[in-house]
Amino acid sequence: MNKILLLSLIFNLNAYTHPLEVDNLLDGLHRDASEGSFESYFSRYTSDAVFLGTDKTERWTIEEFKNYAQPAFADGHGWTYAVVERNWDGGGNTFWFDEILFNEKLGHCRGTGVVKFIDNEWKIAHYALTMLVPNIVAEDVGTLTKEADKLD
Repeated sequence: MNKILLLSLIFNLNAYTHPLEVDNLLDGLHRDASEGSFESYFSRYTSDAVFLGTDKTERWTIEEFKNYAQPAFADGHGWTYAVVERNWDGGGNTFWFDEILFNEKLGHCRGTGVVKFIDNEWKIAHYALTMLVPNIVAEDVGTLTKEADKLD
């Protein structure tokens, strides 16, 4: 095999791989949330991270998100999302992901986000949580959402 082809194959393989540490970062995030480990959970984010929740009003800086989350973590429980699958893209010092999660109350959800390698460690810079709505009930959910919006 010629050197150019070999280097091309190596580069292409590296473009679709990610360090184990980024999986560990997200697995730890979900574990910390489930165990109500506030300090450990929030240490996984960058200082300027943004968290998007499931409600249209939930776009928080990390400090705002801490304020929201504090009561949920105070009793040592937080929230539990089990990872069903996770996909990664990117390379170098920045990766982005999407993951399907399962929560007892909300059913299947999707987390998406960006992780960055900063000061020799991986941190979450952006996380968005959305509810997955099966197409068969999407119109009904849309109707309920519009009705709820009228109450705002």
